[in-house]
Amino acid sequence: MSEENNSESEFTSYVVWSIAITTALLLLLPMIFVVGKETAYSAYYEGGDSKDSQLAQLTDMRASLDDNEGYFIANTMSTPMLVNDWKDPHRTLLVIIAPEKPIDETEADAIYDFVTKKGGKVILAADGTNANRLASKFGITYFDAPLNDENQFWLEYDDQGPLPYPSWQNVWSVATIETDVNGMEPGASRKGCSDFQIANDDPRACRMPVMFRSPTGIRYEPTLEDNRLDEDPNKRDVSVLATASSSAFIDMVGDGDSSNPLNPAPGDLSLMVRFDYPNIEAFDRVRSKQRGIVGGDMAEIMVTGSIVFVSDEEAFSNRLWNLDVARQTGMRESCEGVVGSCWMNEIHDNNDWKGNDAYFQMLIHSMMEFDNLELSSSVRQNSNNFQVVFDESRHVTGIISAPFVEAMGTVVLLTSNTFLKWLVVLNVGLLLLVAMMVIPEKENWRHVFDLTRFNQRPNKLDPSSYRLRVQQSLFTKVRVHHDLTRDQMASKPPAEIQSMIGDPRLVELAYSQSRTYSPQELRQLMLAIRKWGKSN
Repeated sequence: MSEENNSESEFTSYVVWSIAITTALLLLLPMIFVVGKETAYSAYYEGGDSKDSQLAQLTDMRASLDDNEGYFIANTMSTPMLVNDWKDPHRTLLVIIAPEKPIDETEADAIYDFVTKKGGKVILAADGTNANRLASKFGITYFDAPLNDENQFWLEYDDQGPLPYPSWQNVWSVATIETDVNGMEPGASRKGCSDFQIANDDPRACRMPVMFRSPTGIRYEPTLEDNRLDEDPNKRDVSVLATASSSAFIDMVGDGDSSNPLNPAPGDLSLMVRFDYPNIEAFDRVRSKQRGIVGGDMAEIMVTGSIVFVSDEEAFSNRLWNLDVARQTGMRESCEGVVGSCWMNEIHDNNDWKGNDAYFQMLIHSMMEFDNLELSSSVRQNSNNFQVVFDESRHVTGIISAPFVEAMGTVVLLTSNTFLKWLVVLNVGLLLLVAMMVIPEKENWRHVFDLTRFNQRPNKLDPSSYRLRVQQSLFTKVRVHHDLTRDQMASKPPAEIQSMIGDPRLVELAYSQSRTYSPQELRQLMLAIRKWGKSN
């Protein structure tokens, strides 16, 4: 009986220690992986210890897409492998900016299918190789060092004027929205997008200045998919939206020396490249004149999947997004009067820089299905029917929040349904609770009495009650030994109980009215009661 209790106690200890160790590992391992790293480029970042930290965030971008453009804004903390489970993928833009953790092969395959099979939209902005697994599937390669451009750099100003030592890593370009910048007609390539075009999201035959801060270079090389375009010429369209100048180079060594042969200067470095995949089948609400599925307004439509690769995450940052913020940090909308490097030499009218938000808002509008006339007008005319999802899973989280972010990411990996997500969390909690509470018990459970310790109670007992307490202990020991309830014990005749006891000394203790015992005799009887259950 004592061995059974020890076994149960050991099992309980194993359960408790297993849960404790598992919990500690779940909390400590994510913390170890992110120690010394700072969270950056969070769409929900609203604080910071320094002005520079706040200027590097994306809160202005999020606010403008939400408040000004009216998109439905969301974020995902889970792996991008779930993108193909999202509702209306052809009306969803996934924004991956500054991936601090590499995109793995499985995630890259999922995002590739999201664009090419579901008609999803993606903007991927990076200045390193963390995005290369995904980029390589489209023929894009990111360099892992900053680009320097001595012919296309913007100036920073203070109260006295331009700073004396301009940085070649502050790169500007004049970008298109939908067409390849290298294939534009001369007249269109010299024309800036007017205020009317910007207000009406009409990017045709015009370009806009865009600012970058320490971008890297992008190289595009045709893939096997492009080599088979003769078989399917409408498979995809590739457009280089922005380029560096022919004198730009990748500062691999870090010395800023364009003459160093270790700093590659291929002469065809891109800053933004767009891929469009037309004629993808999807289901959505259609115009009233179109025939939908039986009894409804849903029908098959053709949509376009799009992905844009950007060579710099800071192009979306608070500093470069809004012109008013840029002015406060030493930037200008005009480069008029600057000798040499000036985007106004590329376009001759409407050539003021309006902040990067003017360009990227037009780009996002162009990627969405607003111009798809197969869609119901009630869908196209309400921007809230289109989702912009910021991928937070690519960012390194803080030490304290890391365990919870990783745990939620794992849970969301199991399901993209909100209700089921919380159901999984609840079930995990219940399983842990059950594991702590459930202990195997023997059917005929018995308690082990230690009768030698009753005289050590905090309240001193009356010596006259010693015999009565020893008698009660004897009857209790007999009752428990024979698995009897109190009522069953009380209904037994004295003769039967005497035979159950068996030991003449203990029978005399139980039923003799004239026998008296000294304290020493009672101690001996207590020892006999302790041994009684083992010998019978």
